[in-house]
Amino acid sequence: MCTRKSLFALSLALTFGAGTAVAETPGLGQAISEADIAAWNIDVLPDGTGLPPGSGTAKQGAAIYSQKCAVCHGENGVNPRPGYLPMVSPPKFDRIDAPKTVTYYKHATTLFDVIRRSMPYQMPKTLTNDELYALSAYILTLNKIIGENDVMDAKTLPQVKMPNRDNFVVWDPSKI
Repeated sequence: MCTRKSLFALSLALTFGAGTAVAETPGLGQAISEADIAAWNIDVLPDGTGLPPGSGTAKQGAAIYSQKCAVCHGENGVNPRPGYLPMVSPPKFDRIDAPKTVTYYKHATTLFDVIRRSMPYQMPKTLTNDELYALSAYILTLNKIIGENDVMDAKTLPQVKMPNRDNFVVWDPSKI
């Protein structure tokens, strides 16, 4: 009986005390602004939502790659340093241990998003939008996914057909 009363008293204290605790904040920090959110809201969706303005070609990307990427990923995307992935990979994934790099992606926008968030490794998020599009174009060209003269921008990048796009399976537990 005593246990019931204790539990009831505890539940009342938590119920009515929670409102008071929420109302009493420590007054630290400041409200986040829309500009603060926008600076961190850099995700790019498969349909191109979130892609910034800008454009670039493979020719422009070759110079940027040579200067900012080749030291880790190798000249022309092959023979990377130990611990780094090559940028040129097999066009087909016919075995489980095939390197899962650029041609493995389902969407070309994934390439842009990865570069934008994490490259160059030693200084991430320092590339301009035009450099990002140019590097994407160059890497897609190295993998023979787009032509040398194709321009990548917010409209064309989501339209790129990646070679592995149809090999992903969405798991549906209701079909077990």
